Amino acid sequence: MRLLAQLRDIDRALTKQAARMPPGVGRVLSAVEEMAESTKLWCGAAAAMAWLGGRRGRKAAATGLAALVVAQLVSNGLCKQLADRPRPPKEWFPHDEADDRPDSSSFPSGHTAAAVAFTAAVAPTWPAAGAACAVPAAMVALERVQSGAHYPSDVATGAAIGLSSTWLIRRAPCLILRH
Repeated sequence: MRLLAQLRDIDRALTKQAARMPPGVGRVLSAVEEMAESTKLWCGAAAAMAWLGGRRGRKAAATGLAALVVAQLVSNGLCKQLADRPRPPKEWFPHDEADDRPDSSSFPSGHTAAAVAFTAAVAPTWPAAGAACAVPAAMVALERVQSGAHYPSDVATGAAIGLSSTWLIRRAPCLILRH
């Protein structure tokens, strides 16, 4: 129980700190998050990779999208249905972004799960594209806390789901062939 109380205290402190970012930073983060809404950014990146990257680009795009789908199913289709965590209190945010957030469970961050899954799946096949995707992925994760949509632990769990989804997608062919 003490560990959970400490986690709540850390979540509260980090969330309040993120809420106080300068307005210009918040606008940039919001613009990137808007592009990533409904996985538009990642689907667009996959299309560009497939078109411009030849065989390597198509492989990176396919792997990235597969990991993204698994991450979305786990985070939004399973975890949000099992957890009923409320969003951070609106009073913690000196801006009005906290007024425009979903009604679903705060736990975990599906946006972060998708961003991390796509980026982590692309990186081994095409490191430069993975590095390019890492910047908006990190911005999406930060924006989810800054805007009041999630606690930092929601974002960290979303990132863990994204990494796990990537591991599963990259290991699936070996696991299937073994059985």
